Amino acid sequence: MTPRTEKILQQRPDCKTTTILAHSTPEELFQNKVLRPILKLQNELLIASFKNYIKKHKSVYYNLPTDKKQLYIENVIQRDIKYRNVLKGMIIGQFTLEEYLAYTQNSSALNKRMMRLLLMRILDQIQLLEPENQNQVVYTQIRENH
Repeated sequence: MTPRTEKILQQRPDCKTTTILAHSTPEELFQNKVLRPILKLQNELLIASFKNYIKKHKSVYYNLPTDKKQLYIENVIQRDIKYRNVLKGMIIGQFTLEEYLAYTQNSSALNKRMMRLLLMRILDQIQLLEPENQNQVVYTQIRENH
């Protein structure tokens, strides 16, 4: 094992909720052994990146009703190819050489899994996308009304 591979694998968190079955497809195995731990490791960076995306696009997201925010996130991840490639780069950059070689054998299917997992991760943490000073604003408004 190369020093790079060793360091990369040491950094990855365990995904205890992931079950790896004997009859899993190669894509499922890659998803559970490689993609999930990397997404967990990169979570803060991915959330920060999405918050920056929102900011760079005139914060339109913050003016949307709650139900439309989910749709906005889905559309960004599915349709903004440049940003999608940035996200893929954040994930692929954490692959070992062996994982990268396996990825290149079926990148299309693995990209779909990668983006689906990323989408679910962001949607599950949608509250983290809100502006950081929002709680202060709400608190100030409550104090002023009393």
